[in-house]
Amino acid sequence: MDINSIYSLIEDDMTSVDSMIQSRLQSDVVLINQLGHYIINSGGKRLRPALAVLCARACGYDGDEHINLATIIEFIHTATLLHDDVVDASEMRRGKETANTVWGNEASVLVGDFLYTRSFEMMVEMGSMRLMQILSHTTNVIAEGEVLQLLNCNDASTTEASYLEVIHHKTAKLFEAAGRLGAVINQSSPEVEQAMADYAIHLGSAFQLVDDLLDYSESSESIGKNIGDDLAEGKPTLPLIFSMANGTQQQADTVREAIEQGQRDKIEEIITIIKETGAIDYTARAAQKEVEQAKESLSIINDSPYKQALLSLADFAIQRSY
Repeated sequence: MDINSIYSLIEDDMTSVDSMIQSRLQSDVVLINQLGHYIINSGGKRLRPALAVLCARACGYDGDEHINLATIIEFIHTATLLHDDVVDASEMRRGKETANTVWGNEASVLVGDFLYTRSFEMMVEMGSMRLMQILSHTTNVIAEGEVLQLLNCNDASTTEASYLEVIHHKTAKLFEAAGRLGAVINQSSPEVEQAMADYAIHLGSAFQLVDDLLDYSESSESIGKNIGDDLAEGKPTLPLIFSMANGTQQQADTVREAIEQGQRDKIEEIITIIKETGAIDYTARAAQKEVEQAKESLSIINDSPYKQALLSLADFAIQRSY
């Protein structure tokens, strides 16, 4: 099952999610509507809401609360993107100018705040204390991840363990919430709930590892990034961390200096070092391991087209070039 087949399986659900996103994005404040629609409609895969829908359906859910859940997940994710782009001073996302480039940092931060608060408003409407506990904790952990990443920026001494802590907080945690809550709204057993959470956190980790690989490949442009964006921002991702630990002293010094000074102009030299030290293969293997763990987590889930879609989505995580 390829990515298009996965989305075709949940086409009606995702159409409902898109409608709810557009509806709940509305505000009497014109700038919120303009900036909100710009970022929401900027060509993202809607991966996290799709994950929430697939996990709910794979658990056997046949209600409609998963539409609200998926919308909340997308609003939280979009809020983090708006804030991320301000912190990183990013100028392009998904092949378009970032909202902060078009409207400025102040507007981006405040509309991000609007999306966070709108998502919490929707959580309350769902009337589930368990759901609110999970999503409020998730949002808190994501914020911690942002701070951890900020502390790691331009720090060439960042360890692999510290890097993994960041991606588990910053990226995989929202995936985990999407998976877990798909089971929660179905009132599935604790075992099924944990299986969905485990699947999703490993999937999210795999996606982030591949994202960090793509930053040093020609495929960067196909995901709307400039090659070396992470390097320019001084982010010590796994390809760089592994290169410093396993390259020659000269190679390690070159990578270290590039991280500390955010030297995008050294990108070609850095890419060569990453290839020569085996960092690409190492990072790809780490992503593959996460995918295998994700798929194994689904072993207790009953077979269905939705389970098959989740298995295929895990494969897509490491096969993609965007």
